[in-house]
Formats: sequence, C-alpha cells, structure tokens
Amino acid sequence: MKQKKCPIVKPDDLQQVLLHACCAPCSSAIVEWMLANGVQPTIFYYNPNIFPREEYEIRKQESKRHAESLGIRWIDGDYDHDGWRAAVCGLEQEPERGRRCEQCFYLRLLATARKARELGIRYFTTTLASSRWKSIEQITRAGERAEAAVRALDPADPAAADVTFWAQNWRKGGLSDRRNQLLREYGFYNQQYCGCEFSQRTV
Repeated sequence: MKQKKCPIVKPDDLQQVLLHACCAPCSSAIVEWMLANGVQPTIFYYNPNIFPREEYEIRKQESKRHAESLGIRWIDGDYDHDGWRAAVCGLEQEPERGRRCEQCFYLRLLATARKARELGIRYFTTTLASSRWKSIEQITRAGERAEAAVRALDPADPAAADVTFWAQNWRKGGLSDRRNQLLREYGFYNQQYCGCEFSQRTV
C-alpha cells in the first residue's frame, strides 16, 4: 500500500526555529509537533496589531504561560500599536484578507526575521498559517518579503544571508483538531476576533 505523504515538510537541516506566535491556542499544536519531530522552537510574541491593550496583555500572558509550561524560551516583542497604525495607514477600510492584513503580516514577520538574525537562528515561521480565517498565500508572500528584506540588509553577513522563511501550512496534518483539543486541556483564553480594531467589525 502506498504510504501517505506527510503534509508538513521540514527542511533537512532544520533543528531550531524562531516561531512567531499570534496566540497560545494557535501555537500549541505546532509546538507539540515541532518537539516531537526534533525541532527546538523559540517563541517570539510580536503582535502590535492587537487592540485594545488589555486584550494584548491577556493573549501575551497566555502565550508566556504555555511556553513556560514546556520549558521553551519565550521572547516578548514590543507593543507599539501607534507604529502599527502608521504602517497600515490608508488601509483601514480594507476587508479581512485584504491589503491591510498582508501589510500587517509583513510588519510582524519582518520583526521576526530580524530577531532570527539577531539570535543566529536560520529559520523562522509563524502560527498565523494555522488559522482558517487567514490567507496562506498572503502569509507566504509576507514571509518571503521579510526574508528578502533581512538578507538585503548586509549580504556579506552570513547571519543575514541565511535567514529563511519556513513556509508551512499549519492547518494540515491533523493540527487543527489537535489545536482544539489542547485549547480545552490548557484552558486557554480563546479570542473571538483576529486582533486589531478593524477586525472587530466582522465579529
């Protein structure tokens, strides 16, 4: 009988990864898969899009709690919502999955790629690609743009030249179902909208 191909494709040389985490529920099954498959994740929580600040803090603390329960390194990115608003200025009326979302993905993944370079971690990826509400194509384009931008900073610097976006659809391989199981097991706070004030319009 023909063996089914695994939907999650891990680069051969991947041992460490900087995982941009949007929230604990979306991270949980991905981190579990990584640990079971010889990948050591470092979680980077960088989500200046989230509004209001109280919502941001709840999601941040849940992500930190999850990482600490597993003994995983967790890094807190800066919360600069005003800077995020400036970056998406003019795109406020875009629908979900429109240009504002892709710009938001790029902003967050660019920060992740820069952090990966700083830490000397070659690969970076994102839990954003686990959500059925988001466009995998937009996330992939944003990640590849972030990779290119960091590599262009200093082509002679090996740390910059090696930064690579691991484009992976994290909805596959049963991870969506496992996410829902872990959400209940951990008792995670489960947010009801993407994060920014504009996404609240669709709730």
